[in-house]
Amino acid sequence: MIVAVDVDYRAKEAVAACVGFANWTDETAAFERIVRVPGAAAAYVPGQFYLRELPCVLAALRGVTADIVVVDGYVMLTAGKRGLGGHLHEAIHKPVVGVAKNEFRGATAERVVRGASKKPLFVTAAGISAKDAAAAVRSMHGAFRIPTLLARADHLCRDGG
Repeated sequence: MIVAVDVDYRAKEAVAACVGFANWTDETAAFERIVRVPGAAAAYVPGQFYLRELPCVLAALRGVTADIVVVDGYVMLTAGKRGLGGHLHEAIHKPVVGVAKNEFRGATAERVVRGASKKPLFVTAAGISAKDAAAAVRSMHGAFRIPTLLARADHLCRDGG
């Protein structure tokens, strides 16, 4: 099972969403899950996004069987410096694919252009080659820059509460 996870922050809690699917090309989710994480989230620190996001992602994945996890962000930021996905990979020992909407200076990422968009997605990975991860993201359902099921995870955490 491939599981995409995303997090949105509110005043007093974070809302994390998981969207599970069997194949990269699937149009609809096999399951959806929303988890509320009470308490103040850590402040955002550039280059240390994982401090804020990782506890919420782990809470969302608790009890979920995932063969591969897709996160909104980077696996590796620069040589030797892990991003959210790298810290998640270390925590769960499963392949992690990072799909970022913005370039992180110094990161080595596969650029994936989808749909009519001229803006690439930046794909990084651990436990799977970045080239294979980029091909998988490129193959995902949807006519737009953001694949259908990644957009679904984003909408669930934003609208899920």
